[in-house]
Amino acid sequence: MKYIYLIVCCVFGHIMSLNAQVSSTAPIRFYCTNWGMQESWDTFCAHVKKAGYDGVETWLPGTPEEQQEMTEALKKHGLSLGLLAGGGGGNFEQYVRSFSSNLETAAKFRPDYINCHTGKDYYTFEQNQQLIEIGAKVSERHHLPVYHETHRGRFSFAAHVTKSYLTAIPDLTLALDISHWCNVHESLLGDQQEAVALALMRTGHIHARIGHPQGPQVNDPAAPEWKRTVDQHLAWWDEVVRIHKMQNRTLSITTEFGPAGYLPTLPYTQQPVADQWQLNVYMLNLLRARYNNE
Repeated sequence: MKYIYLIVCCVFGHIMSLNAQVSSTAPIRFYCTNWGMQESWDTFCAHVKKAGYDGVETWLPGTPEEQQEMTEALKKHGLSLGLLAGGGGGNFEQYVRSFSSNLETAAKFRPDYINCHTGKDYYTFEQNQQLIEIGAKVSERHHLPVYHETHRGRFSFAAHVTKSYLTAIPDLTLALDISHWCNVHESLLGDQQEAVALALMRTGHIHARIGHPQGPQVNDPAAPEWKRTVDQHLAWWDEVVRIHKMQNRTLSITTEFGPAGYLPTLPYTQQPVADQWQLNVYMLNLLRARYNNE
């Protein structure tokens, strides 16, 4: 009877977990990158709103005038703001000051979240950890999420390296751009499953770009030759969505296919082989339909 009771409890718990996932009303919010934007903020935001996005993700413009233009356009078109932030400088001490200042400035704009390009791949563990701690303090002080993007050149450039940070820093939360890891490891990460699983559990934001073993961005995610690669990315994102729905937490996703240069181009003419805007709207519609986020 004891074992029957345990089995019933396990089954009941599993059913309740499934019900929690299905009945969750926590939304998925979609943001459009302004990477490659060439028009005015007003025109860009009008296009973003018409496409069905909830907000825009951007680096903070460098002048007060453009910051005001951005803020007014977002308000006019009813769009939310997600901000990118990072640091710079010739040495670590300069980087720390820059990173801290940039995060504080970004936080004053009250974005939905701050997505950090954090540290360097050659900084020591302790140096990168200091930067992550700065992000945690900004998050606590301003009551907004601060994520750290998985990105080449940053502390999180590789799956196995990021795993060591996630293990040592319990409150570290990622902005998952797993396309970079596909490129760094020259694989679809079949031999990095433990590190990937931990990263998926600790993801708060997704950059929905499709990478492959030889690059961080396929030329067109709709092309049939990329089906296996696209399906693998979708499987990773499905798990993040499942975790957030189970915990009734809002998830944010940025479609982040980049412009010509990042997007492959033809030789001599440098013409992009696909349309960046169309690629990002394709990903928006694909993911909205997949996750029934009406």
